[in-house]
Amino acid sequence: MIRRIGMFCALVAAVLLPVAAAGQAQAVGYRYWSFWERDGDRWTYATEGPSTARPLDGDVQGFRFAVSEDSQDAAKPRGTADFAAICAGTPAREGSKRVALVLDFGTHEDAPAGETPPAPRTACARVPADATTAEALAAVAGPLRYDTNALLCAISGYPKRGCGEQVTTEKDSAKGTGSTRSTESTKDAAQEKDESGSGPSLGLLAGGAAVLALGAAAVWRARRRGNA
Repeated sequence: MIRRIGMFCALVAAVLLPVAAAGQAQAVGYRYWSFWERDGDRWTYATEGPSTARPLDGDVQGFRFAVSEDSQDAAKPRGTADFAAICAGTPAREGSKRVALVLDFGTHEDAPAGETPPAPRTACARVPADATTAEALAAVAGPLRYDTNALLCAISGYPKRGCGEQVTTEKDSAKGTGSTRSTESTKDAAQEKDESGSGPSLGLLAGGAAVLALGAAAVWRARRRGNA
């Protein structure tokens, strides 16, 4: 009887462990514009917002729209990040400064539902010497949109709606791929998981229930024979 109970426990573990692992293949992130500064040949996450940062003449700064869990997970801007190349057609003027901007509108996977990200581009902003990054951005990439807390929500009108909303990142552990969905979605979460294949499927749960039922029956029969 003890051996049968041990086998039953092993079967239960074999069913429940994959279900637990599937449930863990999710992470909560935020869809927003991240702000970057060029330091030599690499990007560093900005330590202050564009409304207070005051770049120097010749600086390169970047913006990337993506879904990220935090600054450590944030995606960096893609494309050319060379000041000389970006500002080659914008001559210097006394009393002003030139700031090279790299604008990366992200991927289709990170885009809000129903929107298509524009192609990444660069721009050279010539602004007054004391201008902030936000002012440089407004000079070459309007319209900009901010929320009530001065969080940058849109560059060149993208995206049309939303601002730093929370989203769920779902990863396929077998393929190593991922997708995102907004937590504001009205679709039933269980249905969404079953359709995407990223959560425990109905078949897996049904199989688990069957194993539990068979195991329970085996234990009951063993106990009955032992008491006979």
